[in-house]
Amino acid sequence: MSSRAATPTTTPPYPSAARISDSQCYPQYTASLKCLEEFSSDKSKCQEHFDVYKECKKKEREARLERNRNRSFFS
Repeated sequence: MSSRAATPTTTPPYPSAARISDSQCYPQYTASLKCLEEFSSDKSKCQEHFDVYKECKKKEREARLERNRNRSFFS
């Protein structure tokens, strides 16, 4: 018999902020890194990737703030 605890099947209300792989912006993040690997001598070629990632993180942050605003401490 295994003494391992059961894995929860529900999604936590707030995704982990500690792991970039949990972010909705992970594809943009990896695209930025791939671009940097390809054009390490000319980062200006990656600016579009940086801008897309930055915009994604901004929207992710705004959504998190909105969730927190709507969350009641007494529910």
